[in-house]
Amino acid sequence: MPGNPRAESVELLRAALVRADYFADPVLEAITVEGQRGLTRNHTFAASRALGSRDDPLATIIRLFILQEEQPLEAVIRAGVVDLVNWGLLTRSGDMFRAGVDIRPYSDETAWVDGWVVSDHAATLNTRNVPPSPDHVLGVSAASVSLSQITPRRQVESALDLGTGSGIQCLHLSHHALSIVATDVNKRALDLAQWTCDLNDVRPQFRLGSLYEPVGDEKFDLITTNPPFVMSPVVGERLTYRETGYSSDEFMRAVVSGAGDPLNPGGSLHVLGNWAHVRGEPWQERLRSWVPVGCDAFVVQREVLDVCEYIEIWLADAGLNGTDSYLEKYQQWLDYFDTLGVEAVGMGWIAMVKSGSAIPRVTCLDWPHAVAQPVADDLMAHLDAMQYESWSDERVLDTTWILAPGTTQETMGAPGAADPSHIVLRRQDGLKRAVEVDTGLGGVLGACDGDLPLGAIIAAVAEVLDVSAPALVAEIVPQVRDLIATTWLTPVPQR
Repeated sequence: MPGNPRAESVELLRAALVRADYFADPVLEAITVEGQRGLTRNHTFAASRALGSRDDPLATIIRLFILQEEQPLEAVIRAGVVDLVNWGLLTRSGDMFRAGVDIRPYSDETAWVDGWVVSDHAATLNTRNVPPSPDHVLGVSAASVSLSQITPRRQVESALDLGTGSGIQCLHLSHHALSIVATDVNKRALDLAQWTCDLNDVRPQFRLGSLYEPVGDEKFDLITTNPPFVMSPVVGERLTYRETGYSSDEFMRAVVSGAGDPLNPGGSLHVLGNWAHVRGEPWQERLRSWVPVGCDAFVVQREVLDVCEYIEIWLADAGLNGTDSYLEKYQQWLDYFDTLGVEAVGMGWIAMVKSGSAIPRVTCLDWPHAVAQPVADDLMAHLDAMQYESWSDERVLDTTWILAPGTTQETMGAPGAADPSHIVLRRQDGLKRAVEVDTGLGGVLGACDGDLPLGAIIAAVAEVLDVSAPALVAEIVPQVRDLIATTWLTPVPQR
């Protein structure tokens, strides 16, 4: 609003970024693909080299806010950002300026989001072993991008960004949620998320607090979260963006088990995180126990790390590589996991819907294979398919089904053979599933185009193959049920 110093600073900064063309594509062109790849590895050398001797506003802003390089007064004035010193976004030492935060252009594959994210600079840039501060705020990361891709973009009345961090998910939610509440236990995260949202003209309600406490009795159609899921020993100073005072994966459990109340009927929760593989306890059974009554869940385990791999990743993330305390911390983590009986750590996605189920229906899938992002619609389709589990065989046969659009068929066999030895149906969407079929099942599925009920199709295929129709029904229906559960087949919508 007029006369509001912070609003004026936001307008000043936004105008400078727009004037310099500081958006994802122009920045990528300036630093090159090699420079961008280096940044994903926390190295700035390739990007800095690509900029060369450029001293235009775009190059200056890239050096300040991405590469963490000092810039002279003249360049900062030309870029139009010198007044940001007053808000702590820049610091000055004589005639040289440094950025106090990372401001990075951010866009997604939909082109809906094309703006900026404000966060803290990476503490371990260019191999520096500098531990992040406890209130460090992460910026754009593989995890935040993945969360946006597993969160459906359907229109909803209300959404909760649980643990907003730098506010990335708010940028996505603003395009399909009428109202957004963003929470975090870290006040600095809320401050930087406010900058992110103000720069992008997004207006969530910000709340300080942990888990669902900040929202009280409010209800939401959608909850999305990448919670602090790192399982580290509950001692010493903690990094708020990744750790809590909870033991093992109990915080993840609290996120999932506590979502039943704040979800509206039909609302959904979308979580990216990890969970413990505990000695003598199947991980699937542990996660099934997290799902509250009235909800269904689809869990996709994308990766499993042994405890040493896991520890090494997070000790490096904390800037402890090469430090005197590294081996001591490593042993501390090993003892911690041994006490808990943790043998490995699973990493992946949880999608949960408030379906009203008296007994939760939970599917746990180990899926390390390539997927087609964004995968959110496919995860929701798996949840939708759970309603057909209770259908009788008669109802399945009386229903008209449609084979997943875009399904392709591959045949394999010896050269010159009259018939293929293998027929594989393959999809390029979602989890990119594939299934091998025989002649009978392939013929049935090929006719599932929305015209005839399944029973009529099986009868027609039985006649062509000159086999008993009842025998083919007995063979095909169990296979069809599996294909319905894995979203290959969906019923024709009722008019």
